[in-house]
Amino acid sequence: MVIQKGDFVKLNYTGKFEDGRIFDTTDEELAKKEDVFNPNGLYGGDVVIVGAGHTIEGLDEDLEGKEVGYSGTVVIPPEKAFGLGNPKLIETISITKLKDRNVHPGLAVEIDGRRGVVSRVIGRRVTVDFNSPLADKTVTYEYTIEKLLENDVEKIQGLLALYTGLRNLEVETAGGVAKIYTPTGLTFNQRWLMAKNRVASELFKYAGLKEVQFIEKVTAEPEVKAEPEAEPEAEPETEPEPEEPSEPEV
Repeated sequence: MVIQKGDFVKLNYTGKFEDGRIFDTTDEELAKKEDVFNPNGLYGGDVVIVGAGHTIEGLDEDLEGKEVGYSGTVVIPPEKAFGLGNPKLIETISITKLKDRNVHPGLAVEIDGRRGVVSRVIGRRVTVDFNSPLADKTVTYEYTIEKLLENDVEKIQGLLALYTGLRNLEVETAGGVAKIYTPTGLTFNQRWLMAKNRVASELFKYAGLKEVQFIEKVTAEPEVKAEPEAEPEAEPETEPEPEEPSEPEV
């Protein structure tokens, strides 16, 4: 079956720089071997909607017209990969703004919630590049289209995994209505609070749903019965010591 825009597909892929270094992969063992493993990442394949911008533009475009089971390689220039560097994102600041006093070129830093890399140190002034470390890079992706998702529950679960990092959330669908049961922890997840409306919009547009209900699910913890406390053993009775005879009064 030929892949078209709007299709939900499961991909496995590996991204490489021009020198062959791997910077991203859905293969957990390969990620560990190449020292790019993310303990918070999901491995085993990503579900994306073709044409929805879930992956970089060059890879997204290359998916169209392929068939399920296709394996291939695509070389992607910076403008269709992670973008070109923006000179405005290279800033010179005082070294006092950095927590780490052992400042040197290549040091990763975070300032006011922005992540960057030190590119130069001159006296008490530091130049920090806040561009993505992948900016200006031509990259190569080796990928396989593992599956075309056609079941609504699978589509929703795949999309939720992409946005939440959680697989197989409980989902029910009937009559164009989806009920998505979310664990309490997501209520306080800033990433999820920003993404839930986008999830609903994409399900309306690409899955043909009419209504999406997000239901917070709270489960009672199993009651743990306390072990009865053992009664303390009675201390053995001891014979009273005989009183010493009092001396006779004179």
